[in-house]
Amino acid sequence: MNNRDHRANDEEIIQSVLKGNVDDFEGLVRRYQAHVLNMVKRHVPQRDVEETAQEAFIRAYRSLPNYRGKGRGFKAWLSAVTIRTCYDYWRKSYRSKEVPVSTLTDDHKRWMEKVIAEESAQGMLEKAAFDEARMVLDWGLNHLSAEDRMVLELVHFEELSGREAANLLGWTTANVKVRAFRARRKLEKIFQEIIEEQL
Repeated sequence: MNNRDHRANDEEIIQSVLKGNVDDFEGLVRRYQAHVLNMVKRHVPQRDVEETAQEAFIRAYRSLPNYRGKGRGFKAWLSAVTIRTCYDYWRKSYRSKEVPVSTLTDDHKRWMEKVIAEESAQGMLEKAAFDEARMVLDWGLNHLSAEDRMVLELVHFEELSGREAANLLGWTTANVKVRAFRARRKLEKIFQEIIEEQL
């Protein structure tokens, strides 16, 4: 099938792979490589993007026998595998990670004081488009659990609906909403404690 991958639909390639033509999976990798890389870039540090994307494809290949193509399609299924791979990246990373306050510059601390004084963590999430804000926000996110980090990134940064985030994470919509609310509160508390320590 390799010479006609570009014309074969996802389902045909998947069936071929499941019948033992494992090299045909490369057609799916080529077709969705940019999509997976773009997703991973939004959730893991740049230095680990390629490795994490590769891990997502490895997991997709290993899980292919469980793929059910009806409904959402391969791209949506692969997106969910990719998000869960990013989530696992943070779970593994947090086991050995200590993030000292000293990694924040005085400018970052002043910016954080200003935002906390004026607004809630919701305001901080909205300002995350700015580089300085994103650096401070990343520092705060590193203090949350992998679950809390991923739900905040999906719901607030990517502005996915509760249902869309639930589909990607494999959670219920209610769980996403509750987690997002609690994670915002935790993040606000983290920043408030740092501000109080500086006073």
